[in-house]
Amino acid sequence: MSPPSPPDTPLGGRQALALFLVFAWAYFLSALIRAVTATLAPTLTTDLGLGPGDLGLLAGAYFLGFAATQLPLGHWLDRFGPRRVLAAFLAVAVLGCAAFALAQGFAGLTVARMLIGAGVSACLMAPLTGFRRWFTPTQQLRANSWMLMTGSLGMLASTLPVQWLLPLTGWRGLFWLLGACLALSIASLWWVPRDQPVATPAPAGPAAGAGEGYGTIWRDPAFRRYAGLGFVNYGGMIALQTLWIGPWLVHVAGWSPTESAGGLFVVNAAMLLTFLAWGLVMPRLQARGWPAARLITVGAPWSLGVLVLNLVLGPQATAGHWALYCVSCTFMALAQPLVGQSFPAHLAGRALSAYNLVIFAGVFAMQWGIGLAVDLGRALGLDVIGAYRLALGLYAALAAAAYVQHWRSSRIATPPTRVSAE
Repeated sequence: MSPPSPPDTPLGGRQALALFLVFAWAYFLSALIRAVTATLAPTLTTDLGLGPGDLGLLAGAYFLGFAATQLPLGHWLDRFGPRRVLAAFLAVAVLGCAAFALAQGFAGLTVARMLIGAGVSACLMAPLTGFRRWFTPTQQLRANSWMLMTGSLGMLASTLPVQWLLPLTGWRGLFWLLGACLALSIASLWWVPRDQPVATPAPAGPAAGAGEGYGTIWRDPAFRRYAGLGFVNYGGMIALQTLWIGPWLVHVAGWSPTESAGGLFVVNAAMLLTFLAWGLVMPRLQARGWPAARLITVGAPWSLGVLVLNLVLGPQATAGHWALYCVSCTFMALAQPLVGQSFPAHLAGRALSAYNLVIFAGVFAMQWGIGLAVDLGRALGLDVIGAYRLALGLYAALAAAAYVQHWRSSRIATPPTRVSAE
């Protein structure tokens, strides 16, 4: 069967810009909340007496809540449209921020963090579903890169700006402020004139949707080809970016919490510029015979080399080295729009959400697993540097295995079976 065709009338001009900005504001906030744990780690550790495993679980609870909503989210996006679904989910995130600000113990903070993760879990999937409906494939790659750039801007805001705010608001006041910003995001969604119709309508009649559930998506060869990279490699990069780079800079490199926040600022600024560049160069690269699939296969191994270098350097691996690692992982971000383009528009929400589930389940597993491995290293008598090397060395081995699986499946790939859009 033929792959889905691009939209007949892609959006452009002011309408496209308005849609992008409204969705970008929500995703900016979600990325800020996702990454803020790295900046707050020293404060939360001091206030609550958390160990590495506890800190990993608290940070990972966000991703557990996030992952738990992905499968129903895909159905709702395809049925109700991006705008209405995002507004409903953001209301849950507002409640989660209030619960976090009011929590009196570790259990309450963990549950609130899960609630926040569930609430913001539509902030990227809603716009990507809309882009699949409204934009051409090349526009989708550019818009996807610039949405990720917006996320990097949110992560940038979670570093030094948050560190500067903490003496004024405390971490509880910070979450009240974030809840208010999310409420403003809900209001801004209604400035968008209306949801656009699906460019490729779903089949009508009794057979509509037959064989088009998540089983079809999970079995698709293109989906499986990128699943391991999404779970281990890209999920692990997010786990490091949103939590473990901060403690590495403090406990391994010997930086102060303020210096660590500055280092995270550098990492996230590098990511922002990288995603901006991807959005600018992707159309040119495709025109010159470098499609996204080829870039992923060629570019992904660089991240493994940088990770091993950082482990060898140990205390000498500081913000610039970790920024290089995160930047080298951005090749794998190109897989998400590829997965969305592998299915017709009326299945885009489910396909994108299923792949997002893979990524964020990986973030939770890697984030918590790295913390447990650090605790294990300390229990075995290793010093702090040795424990971190052990934990990230195990992660590097898993990442290498995931890339080998991707490389093999790419070499033997056959044209995937597609669900017809007719």
